[in-house]
Amino acid sequence: MAVLLGRLYYDKGGNSKWLATLVQVAGFPILIPLYYLSSCKSANSNITTNPPSVLVLSGMYSGLGLLLAADCLLYSVGLLYLPLSTYSLICASQLAFNALFSFFLNSQKFTPFIINSLVLLTISSTLLIFQNGSSQVSKGKYVIGFVCTVAASAGYGLLLSLTQVCLEKILKKQTFKVVLDMAIRPSLVATLVILVGLFGSGEWKTLGKEMEGFKLGKWSYVNVLVWITIGWQVCWIGVVGLILEASSLFSNVIGMLGIPIVPVLARLFFQDPMTGIKAISMLLAIWGFLSFVYHHYLDDFPLNSGTQNV
Repeated sequence: MAVLLGRLYYDKGGNSKWLATLVQVAGFPILIPLYYLSSCKSANSNITTNPPSVLVLSGMYSGLGLLLAADCLLYSVGLLYLPLSTYSLICASQLAFNALFSFFLNSQKFTPFIINSLVLLTISSTLLIFQNGSSQVSKGKYVIGFVCTVAASAGYGLLLSLTQVCLEKILKKQTFKVVLDMAIRPSLVATLVILVGLFGSGEWKTLGKEMEGFKLGKWSYVNVLVWITIGWQVCWIGVVGLILEASSLFSNVIGMLGIPIVPVLARLFFQDPMTGIKAISMLLAIWGFLSFVYHHYLDDFPLNSGTQNV
């Protein structure tokens, strides 16, 4: 939903990369009331651990927040210059980057199915550089969008792996409050950094004129931005929760479920052209995703069989 609305923002007159970046992280205040629920649950827990120092926590949240801000900016530039379907397919490469970082940071083991998945997803993304799927942007801007989206995918893969490291090595807790902390505090840092960019670049001066000229009207302008913000916050708290309960790689795999859907919706709502290269890229991305899912099925099958035999 957030990606589709982000494309709608650009198509209907939005042009601020910094505002498009800000709405990806600025929705964290809607999660703050959930702290009450987490405090009720933690009150019933008798598990005590030595908490990290304030300096360690500050460095952890600041580092993750800076990476999150840079990553969101790169995604915004990519979405501005690329057709939505192309952008979505390139984003599939984040699974390959995440697997690579998980191998070094999270001791993820590589199997033939994972390697097959990584190769297919890499080829799927690489194919898209050989065609310019949109006549509305120059070849130069298309390449910029492609490079930014690939870089953002790599950054996102690193962000997920680092989040898992922080949960396992620093926080060492499995509570709802930890999930909220990891969703809210890096987002706060990222929001402050992006606000500096927004005002430093001078883009804030054009936002009033941008809202006036939005093709769907002022109310729709605000509505689109609000729902982008809500969508990304719901996504992020789900991502962190899955990292806590499973792994960064599994969380990313679940996030990749939208790969086959977004190009189809982009064709229906934004008239994105479905070229032969793009169709092959989508099929390879789906094949790579299914290969990864089958790997997890094989991992879980012995465990489920043993549970049923007990």
